[in-house]
Amino acid sequence: MAMSAHRNHVRSLYKRALNTSLDWYPNRLTWRPIALQIRAEFEANRGEASPVRVQQLLRDTEDVLEEYQHPLPYKYPTAPGGTKYERNQWFENNQTM
Repeated sequence: MAMSAHRNHVRSLYKRALNTSLDWYPNRLTWRPIALQIRAEFEANRGEASPVRVQQLLRDTEDVLEEYQHPLPYKYPTAPGGTKYERNQWFENNQTM
């Protein structure tokens, strides 16, 4: 079943909101109530039928995400930009067997 572009966009915004909040609250015990609050806000607007109102909600959400962007977002150590990303690449490329 194919998903609509709107549904994908909303899911992307939801995931970005959770990741942004996780940057500010790295401890899962303090982050969980924030995640539940984010979920409740998305659920409250789930049945919105007015396209104009939906577009306004999406713009507002993107503005809030931009405003609360962490200056040093968490990156997994082995992800691009992480502290261990391609750390041993020279050794892997120059191994002789």
